[in-house]
Amino acid sequence: MDLDPDDIFKDDEDDPDNDLERASTKEFVVYLVDASPKMFSTTFQGEDQKDETPFHAAVSCISQSLKTQIINNSNDEVAICFFNTREKKNLQDLNGVFVFNVAEREYLDRPTARLIKEFDRIEELFIKEIGSQYGIMSGSRENSLYNALWAAQALLRKGSAKTADKRILLFTNEDDPFGSITGATKMDMTRTTLQRAKDAQDLGISIELLPLSCPDEEFNVSAFYADLIGLEGDDLALFMPSVGDKLTDMKNQLRKRMFKKRVVRRITFSIVKGLSIELNTYALIRPTVPGTITWLDSITNLPLKTERSFICADTGALVQPTKRFHPYKNKNVKFTTEELSEVKRISTGHLRLLGFKPLSCLKDYHNLRPSTFVFPTDKRADEDPICPRDMKISIQDPLMTLESVKEVVGSTCIFIALHRSMLRLKRFAVAFYGSSAHPQLVALVAQDEIIAGGVQVEPAGMHMIYLPYSDDIRHIEELHSDITVPTPRATDDQIKKATALMRRIDLKDFSVCQFANPALQRHYAVLQALALEEDEMPEIKDETLPDEEGMARPGVVNALEEFKNSVYGENYNEEDEGHGKESDASKKRKAVAENAVKESANYDWADLADNGKLKDLTTVELKYYLTAHNLAVGGKKEVLISRILTHMGK
Repeated sequence: MDLDPDDIFKDDEDDPDNDLERASTKEFVVYLVDASPKMFSTTFQGEDQKDETPFHAAVSCISQSLKTQIINNSNDEVAICFFNTREKKNLQDLNGVFVFNVAEREYLDRPTARLIKEFDRIEELFIKEIGSQYGIMSGSRENSLYNALWAAQALLRKGSAKTADKRILLFTNEDDPFGSITGATKMDMTRTTLQRAKDAQDLGISIELLPLSCPDEEFNVSAFYADLIGLEGDDLALFMPSVGDKLTDMKNQLRKRMFKKRVVRRITFSIVKGLSIELNTYALIRPTVPGTITWLDSITNLPLKTERSFICADTGALVQPTKRFHPYKNKNVKFTTEELSEVKRISTGHLRLLGFKPLSCLKDYHNLRPSTFVFPTDKRADEDPICPRDMKISIQDPLMTLESVKEVVGSTCIFIALHRSMLRLKRFAVAFYGSSAHPQLVALVAQDEIIAGGVQVEPAGMHMIYLPYSDDIRHIEELHSDITVPTPRATDDQIKKATALMRRIDLKDFSVCQFANPALQRHYAVLQALALEEDEMPEIKDETLPDEEGMARPGVVNALEEFKNSVYGENYNEEDEGHGKESDASKKRKAVAENAVKESANYDWADLADNGKLKDLTTVELKYYLTAHNLAVGGKKEVLISRILTHMGK
């Protein structure tokens, strides 16, 4: 089976015949930063063990996020908004809200190099040009947090919630913004602010909190923000441990929230005739590659658009190819593009359930490519209400489920029924899935939720594993070795020494998530330095290099030496062994060269070249001449002949 390495990680998005609904892949983000005096007065210890203000931590996080986002998700659009400011700059001319921006850019737009450069200097200019003040004070009806949410919501009016994810990331170290006021005024301002947040959420805008704890007290999310972002019960208990008081913790939180797993597409899961549910598919692992090169006009520096035209060979006129043909019995059978697509179509692109099998039937080598995680789509429409997630469904058998579940309305309810039954009965579902270009059998394996330390490690859902066809399986070929030559075997002492060595250099708590691709990091570091006109290249740490300090520890050195002595003996010398190998290789090359000189002497190369008969020789014969004259022997026959003629001066 020939597998295309690039095709392994594709999500069927480039298939023109695939009519599945694609999920939103664009994101609009508003960074909402508290600029009250408290953000500048308190300090905590940062990454380099220096005291830093919460405002510096927030700005540093956003700056790093913009640099990463401009590379990984260049089509996403961002806006940076400060509240509790002296100056105001926003679409509604609201007090205490300042939207930071640069020239030739909309408030909500793609991040640019100029925006990043100017934002890196924001701390130097903030107090002088923008200013900081408390926007919510006793005796005043001014509500800067309400104004900030209103301004952010106005910025996110751009685009539709169906085509883009809209998010507000709120940075603050004040857990109770209305703590300085009391009585009816406080109740009224709290109510209106919460209503403003709810209005934004109803429009498909998610609000996420990134709190910074003060040095002497922990951020109390229950004081106000739990109601604003909709935390209660278990969600509130799980949120509290994630509140960090260090810059590193905050950066990790922001990175996780910015690069969340996005829906690849939505598919229809047809269970039985007349019963279908919608599923979201998520890509859990994909290789990261450098961005594509864009061709620019040498004068205007604008992106160029590539167009392809068909020109008639006889008249030179432009033609529009409307038909294609396939030869059959000396005739050209013509097809339109639509007819070809219909002929190739063997699947509607839906996921069709075929049946269930025990998990023991699924082997490790059945996995052709990285699996896709699937989870039900929650349709928020009157005709498809969502059942509660904690609903109790008791199902005795998957086949019984298909009959009884017809009475249940809602994708989540049906999915829960199948999911719980498959877990309890230890079965997986076999289904047919794919477009006309990639029709495949898949296995749906249910995964239960895993929680460790109050944090979700693995979500509940199903993994869609792509199965091979019978034609794709290659059976193992047995190697029949020469029985006259004894097979070398390790002694008990060698195995013991190897075991001791492995225990010494065991990588505890190893995870691929700990290592960044050094080639990509350097590539992006060069781009960043050029785009931001930086004088020095950012230092790139290659995390894939061996730990020289760790390998030099006495215990590791002794284990390595004992293992080497047990295999090669105490008098083994690597240099002598290396010279011996070079000598053997040299002898082989010398023998080949001598044979080539001997064979080459049997040909009259000048005569063959003058009469054009070199092409009648085989590549092996041509290589006699090349090897005898120490010339390269690589390439096709035409290349070899050209190389010989050049050497002969013909």
